[in-house]
Amino acid sequence: MSLFVETLYRGYGQAFQQSAQCFSLDTGFQQLSIFDNPILGRVMTLDGVVQTTEKDEFIYHEMLTHVPMLAHPNPKRVLIIGGGDGGILREVLRHPTVEQVILVEIDAAVIEMAKQYFPAHSAGAFEDARTRIVIADGVQYVNESKEMFDVIISDSTDPYGPGEVLFSADFYTAIRARLNAVGIFVAQNGVPFFQLDELKDTVQRFAPLFVDSTFFTAAVPTYIGGVMALAWGATDASLRQTSLTQIQARYAQRGVHTRYYTPQMHLASFALPNYIAQAIAATIA
Repeated sequence: MSLFVETLYRGYGQAFQQSAQCFSLDTGFQQLSIFDNPILGRVMTLDGVVQTTEKDEFIYHEMLTHVPMLAHPNPKRVLIIGGGDGGILREVLRHPTVEQVILVEIDAAVIEMAKQYFPAHSAGAFEDARTRIVIADGVQYVNESKEMFDVIISDSTDPYGPGEVLFSADFYTAIRARLNAVGIFVAQNGVPFFQLDELKDTVQRFAPLFVDSTFFTAAVPTYIGGVMALAWGATDASLRQTSLTQIQARYAQRGVHTRYYTPQMHLASFALPNYIAQAIAATIA
């Protein structure tokens, strides 16, 4: 078996055995590679960085989706930026309140390869009548679109290469303009134990835009280095204060079934480790 080495940070990384190399392509935007691993199953990488695996994708996709979707009382229109593997789309469509989901992906090859090599990620979601796929730059789309949304989810790569602009103040400002009066925006924000500067940047950029801004966390084995931070920005502070009883009721009413997310986990995910809380407090002081 060959070895795939992911160099994440200076002096630190992780290695994966490759039991089979399935696919590799320069898409024109990034180097997309897919291989099989004995433990994690099929693995997708972009520019040498692991994006998703068959084994643990449900943790990331469920938490990034169901926390905002169940905090919102009636999410009908949802925008996904990125998310070409289809996992977030799959989870959004579990909510019967949803009337339309627009997924904006810059790289069409990611969607096509995910359909072929990761069919369980989307589980038919690309073919759902409520889904509209737009192949475009996410920043350009939110700047030019006049459509409004209840929930917006940014499922981007880390802030390098094609994903860098999805962490900019201009992008967040444009996102805020696309949210309805009762609206929530969430985005992956890396692993703060190693990427604390990225988290601080988001704090500074979110603070002027949202009535309520913070982070919630999820422990995703593939995204090594401790808990992952997921950014939260809401137009109404009460959305994050939704009671456990209310979240449980929505979870039951909507018939959502999950493997990681629970209403209890929903509330607990906003309890931040102190080093993250301290970094946020120091940034906004």
